[in-house]
Amino acid sequence: MLQHIEEKTLPYTQKQMFDLVADVDQYKDFAPWCMASRINKWEEKNIFYADLVVGYNMFRERFSSKVVLEPHQRLTIEYLSGPLKHLKNEWSFIANKDGTCTIHFNVEFEFKNILLQALATRFFNKVVKRMVSSFEKRACDLYGKP
Repeated sequence: MLQHIEEKTLPYTQKQMFDLVADVDQYKDFAPWCMASRINKWEEKNIFYADLVVGYNMFRERFSSKVVLEPHQRLTIEYLSGPLKHLKNEWSFIANKDGTCTIHFNVEFEFKNILLQALATRFFNKVVKRMVSSFEKRACDLYGKP
């Protein structure tokens, strides 16, 4: 199983960063390899179900997940279906006294397909760091440069 943990302090508020990550419908506009993103159903005001289609070259897969929101502190993604054997993903947002936000990002996953798992293992850290950076760039685009 692959795991990546990252912590980063950004010059945006806790609410801004939480809102950005929780806006799954917009991932298709900025997240690398995300070809489609859609919130399908709200179960409660803090729980929704979403689908993502990710792809690269000929590879294209759909993921379904349950997202649990703890405004503006935490977002937990629970994997439901797709090409993975296991996925656990969590974002935490900590407000700092100076108005900035420290983000904790944790993802662990394993593909069902051994070949995809081998490929993922080779490029995992680079891919995840690029994905996290895309959220930072999106914050800059939405909220301006600090």
